[in-house]
Amino acid sequence: MKMKGQALTISLVMACGIAVFVMSLSTLDSLQSAQTAYYDQYRFAHVFAQVKRAPNALRERMMEIPGVAQVETRVVVDVILDLPHFREPATGRLVSIPQDRPPRLNGLHIRSGRHIEPGRKGEVLVSEPFAEAHGFKPGDGIRAIINGRLDTLRIVGIAISPEYIYQVRAGEIYPDDERFGVFWMGYGELSTAYDLEGAFNDVALALSPGASEPHVLYRLDLITEPYGGQGSYGREDQLSHRFVSDELAQLRGMGLIIPSIFLFIAAFIINIVLSRLINTQREQVAALKAFGYTHFEIAAHYLKFALSLTLLGSIVGVALGAWLGRALTDLYSQFFRFPSFHYTLDPGIAGLAVIIGGTAATLGVLNAVHRAMKLAPAEAMRPEPPTVFRPTVLERIGLQHLLSPPVRMILRQVERRPWRAILSCWGIALSIAILVVSNFMVDTVRYVIDFQFHTAQRQDMTLTLVEPRAAGPALSAISNLPGVLRVEPFRSVPVRLNHEHRSRRTGIMGLSSERELFRLMDMDEQLVDLPREGLVLSEKLAELLEVELGERITLEVMEGRRPVLETHVAGLLRDFSGTSAYMDMRALNRLMRERDTLSGAFITVDPNELNRLYETIKNTPGIAGASLKRASLENFQDIVAENLLTIQLFYLVFAGVIALGVVYNSVHVTLSERSRELATLRVMGFTRGEVSLILLGEMAILTAVAIPLGLALGFFLASITVQALETENFRFPLIIEFSTYVYAAVAVMGATLLSGLTARRKINQLDLVSVLKSQD
Repeated sequence: MKMKGQALTISLVMACGIAVFVMSLSTLDSLQSAQTAYYDQYRFAHVFAQVKRAPNALRERMMEIPGVAQVETRVVVDVILDLPHFREPATGRLVSIPQDRPPRLNGLHIRSGRHIEPGRKGEVLVSEPFAEAHGFKPGDGIRAIINGRLDTLRIVGIAISPEYIYQVRAGEIYPDDERFGVFWMGYGELSTAYDLEGAFNDVALALSPGASEPHVLYRLDLITEPYGGQGSYGREDQLSHRFVSDELAQLRGMGLIIPSIFLFIAAFIINIVLSRLINTQREQVAALKAFGYTHFEIAAHYLKFALSLTLLGSIVGVALGAWLGRALTDLYSQFFRFPSFHYTLDPGIAGLAVIIGGTAATLGVLNAVHRAMKLAPAEAMRPEPPTVFRPTVLERIGLQHLLSPPVRMILRQVERRPWRAILSCWGIALSIAILVVSNFMVDTVRYVIDFQFHTAQRQDMTLTLVEPRAAGPALSAISNLPGVLRVEPFRSVPVRLNHEHRSRRTGIMGLSSERELFRLMDMDEQLVDLPREGLVLSEKLAELLEVELGERITLEVMEGRRPVLETHVAGLLRDFSGTSAYMDMRALNRLMRERDTLSGAFITVDPNELNRLYETIKNTPGIAGASLKRASLENFQDIVAENLLTIQLFYLVFAGVIALGVVYNSVHVTLSERSRELATLRVMGFTRGEVSLILLGEMAILTAVAIPLGLALGFFLASITVQALETENFRFPLIIEFSTYVYAAVAVMGATLLSGLTARRKINQLDLVSVLKSQD
């Protein structure tokens, strides 16, 4: 009870670390459980492949591949949607399903409405995110351009699929539920519309337990190659699964690194408090040993003291972590679609959190307990001998006349007990560092938004064609669209890159020599020149392929005649997202042995002509899709910025608690140690203000020294955090604004001032007689 303030701050710091641990790992456990149950119950496929056109009879050959348990052939096409209430063009992905039975793989969970029925023309199921974004319900109609004809689709049900837990179209990394939706349509009607009766252009396979996925992929490629196969791939390359896996990896990193920092600080504070407590209780420890108490009994006393502080922090931390975990699960449910996604706190996670908290406390108290066990009764009965007087460095060089007596006393105290000063300084520095780590991600997100959407990408819209076209006529047609001011073509080629035994599916983006709309830039905001020959790879892709600058690399083209080509790595690019490959557009055309060909274009548009442009795009069969930069920016802010900054707010509050806890304990432990000295000074005639200056001046000096140390440590910990949160799809630069450093420094100075005011109040209330009678 005498140390209730310090006990409370230690418990709160411990609670913060345990809360982040419980929040991250329990949310991770809930997400993994929902994913596993969904995949199993709705038969999510293990292998996927696309072809130009293949007969359904090919299914039997696929079933004969060793390890294949089930095969589902289907037709998948992207179409332009014409939504009367939405002026911008939207893209719909039509996926065929059997009309007389559920799909063998990638089953549908119908949220509302019913399944499509045989013989009913135009019936579709629509994905839940798209339906929610537009307010669609069963019975509504949607117009779509299907193979050049404007047809009306009638929604009979709203559904979700394990194939689209994270609904995003190829080439993008953020969902756009207003402009991209998935529709499931009867196979007969969809195959007839695209002249694919008795055929398919997409296939999904489920594997038996223990099957060799590489062998299945190899055999499947051999079977589909004559039919325009575009290369098979496993779950790890399936778009939705990859994004969910990346999020799981980030949660795992978040649940380990940040709680480790918090718990280390809690252990550090416990060590400081108990070390100094034992120092003030030397005579009591000696008396207990003289009465026959053993070393281990005394050690157990201090250990139980530390664990009692941990128990309160553990209870509060688990409860707070569960509450935050539920909030984070609700946040994820907005863009990860599961039939059932509920937050559950595994008792094992709560138990592990308590054990970790207890372990941190035990480690923090070990040094203090060891000191208590070493104290010999005869030696400890005597008060600790006073330190030897010697002038400070400033006094030895003759500058003492510049310092007042209280200031000289402060400097002598710091210099005589350097380790105590170092530990106090280190504790304050840690609190500054955690404030920097908790706030820097706000700076990073702001920088990424400005860099990605204003500095590097200057186009208003990106148009993608259904099929690659000759550059001349296509450029002329795009330039003549209503309101188009400037056009920059690009050539996109889907490939599988191979280097030695490693391979990766990606796309090569061929860019024109004059790049003003889509500027290729690295993380240092330097323009990247594309060489006349060779590939420029993102550093992440080069890392995955284990390929270095100048080495040869093989390209398996996944379109057209599917040639196998070879080129060299001419450059590496440090970018923010994805695994990208770039070439000069003409070099890519030469490598593909084709005339000047493009796949789409970046365009800028007259704002006054947007409505006419949207209408023209909706009625142009050759355009597969239109992506608006403004929409991408809004999606980034809604999904990444908002969610990330919400989580960051939790950490910021925790960091503030930790900063207050560190400084408060440092001030009050020093007060308890020096209460006898301060009382003596009061008796000798020093005023309360002078006595307060001696105590608080020392903390001010230590805080001033700790600030630059803490800012440097914060930078180091932020760099570790950035590396831990890096995934294949997302990479964050290390950006820390000057304002973040200022905020961390001011916050700790404020905590020091607040702690100093409470210490000043205790100094004013010192009972001089009782303090001078006893060491404690």
